[in-house]
Amino acid sequence: MAERPVFFIEQGKVRRRMVEFEWFPGFSVSQKQKSIASFHAAIRRKYPGARPLEISTKGTEALGVKMSAFNLRLDGAPLECVFQSSKVFEHGGPFTDLLQVHPRDAKRDPRLAASGRLTGFRRQGRDWPLEPKTAFYDYIYWLALRACLSPEELAALTGYTHFTDIEFNPARSLNTQARSAAIACLLAESGDLPGAADDPKAFIRFHTITVAG
Repeated sequence: MAERPVFFIEQGKVRRRMVEFEWFPGFSVSQKQKSIASFHAAIRRKYPGARPLEISTKGTEALGVKMSAFNLRLDGAPLECVFQSSKVFEHGGPFTDLLQVHPRDAKRDPRLAASGRLTGFRRQGRDWPLEPKTAFYDYIYWLALRACLSPEELAALTGYTHFTDIEFNPARSLNTQARSAAIACLLAESGDLPGAADDPKAFIRFHTITVAG
């Protein structure tokens, strides 16, 4: 058995709940998809009427696969590279050259671990604080979705109610595309809460109010 978080919208807030399900060990895509199916079945039992969507390359629905952070690009660069290249540390950064490398290399660049404490993010001349947690990642994810998905695909996103990422373990990571997808769904349902995508301060206010954890 395993336990993983599912993210969903309830009373205008993005919430997180842990769900227990049968885990199928192994690294093959088929084993991951068995675990996803088990996870989603458990979600439907806990939340009757739920329509879950796996946000990863391991999913079986085309929309969820397209929404994987590995498949999204922003301003021509992979989303992971945008995120890593925006980090500002006590003794260095942002390392904008990471926009030009493979996402795996960007995440593993030794400067990220050797530059001291993370103090914030900087993108296109704008500084972002570390709080609210995940706000910067959720923001660039939403920008990437708007750039990569058609209006019809964004509309289809609102037909789902619960969002998962089979690889995400909250004991080891902070950001997850499943939370970001739930936030994106709320923004899409609200018509982007005018200004949230174009004004970082507006997005931070929105994130502070709506992301309940």
